[in-house]
Amino acid sequence: MKELLLQYAKYNVWANTRLTTVISKLDAGLAEKEIVSSFPSIKATAMHTWCAEAIWLQRLNLVEKPLWMEKVFTGTFEEALSEWLKTSEQLVAFVERQFEDRGFEHMLQYYNLQKRPMKLPVFTVLTQAFNHSSYHRGQLVTMLRQIGVTKIPSLDLVQFVS
Repeated sequence: MKELLLQYAKYNVWANTRLTTVISKLDAGLAEKEIVSSFPSIKATAMHTWCAEAIWLQRLNLVEKPLWMEKVFTGTFEEALSEWLKTSEQLVAFVERQFEDRGFEHMLQYYNLQKRPMKLPVFTVLTQAFNHSSYHRGQLVTMLRQIGVTKIPSLDLVQFVS
């Protein structure tokens, strides 16, 4: 299980890095341009994706009162993209720290954003975090194409492993 989760964690960093490299070259007007999707702009979608990874990481690290980073972050969008990559790297480090698969089977108790108590195994939390990021990366690619960006690198897992 660790090898599979580590592959997903490293893939997540790789894909986020490739995509944020493209996004970081946008001028603010394009990053904030309203586009119909789950979130109203590339910036809002990227921020949400980082914040979700960050809150899952805080929960995995047993932070008692995790913060939704968008509510407390005061830096620039470029700094947020950098923080997103750091968060993704910290997810890799979390997976690497587990000595055996039992660590991934541990039941994590936390409160969701609606303050409801939840309980999930660590491996489910990690796969949720990685799948959620993949979902929004797909949206970001579509949003980039809608504003005319044509040079977008492949984010396919097979590209990462080959």
